[in-house]
Amino acid sequence: MKLDADVLPVAAFTSLYLLVAIGVSLGLGNQEFVFYIVVMLVLMFVIWCVHRSISLSKSLLWALSIWGLAHMAGGLVPLPAAWPIDGEIRVLYSLWLIPDRLKYDQLIHAYGFGVATWVCWHGIRAAIRFRGGNAVPTIGLMVLAALSGMGLGALNELIEFAATLLVPETNVGGYFNTGWDLVANFIGAVSAATLIGLRGV
Repeated sequence: MKLDADVLPVAAFTSLYLLVAIGVSLGLGNQEFVFYIVVMLVLMFVIWCVHRSISLSKSLLWALSIWGLAHMAGGLVPLPAAWPIDGEIRVLYSLWLIPDRLKYDQLIHAYGFGVATWVCWHGIRAAIRFRGGNAVPTIGLMVLAALSGMGLGALNELIEFAATLLVPETNVGGYFNTGWDLVANFIGAVSAATLIGLRGV
């Protein structure tokens, strides 16, 4: 797997925090995050293939890597006893940033599927340009990109559901949590599509 010079720093950064996450997950016996690390490795390969095909921007690659770091930290960084959480598992994902209003988990969902929408726009733009068209962020294409990002968010919920079936104890949450995850995904996707439309990136 050959990496170009632009990709090497982000690949090294991502590999470093994944190695730390693997060590911490195994040390804690956290089967849920061992599962998620395997998913992350698969996604890294998919992103590499996409990048080879359509050349994702450096800023987008870094945004994806930061999403991965935020996800790993969410499930592995422990919280002090005094900090407000939702549920019983004291990790960053359970943290209330605004008590009973906004969780770290929801913030990362919004950020992550905003980034996913950006990736989808890169793919749509590349497909149009490949066919000789003029790829500009029209309202229709932004709706398509946002819906694509939300579709990836729904796929993420399927992966979380699979985790609850494969791992005896998880921090996924119930139906109410899934609903708020989908709301956060929607906010992130629509926000990203709006920014792309305004900036044309």
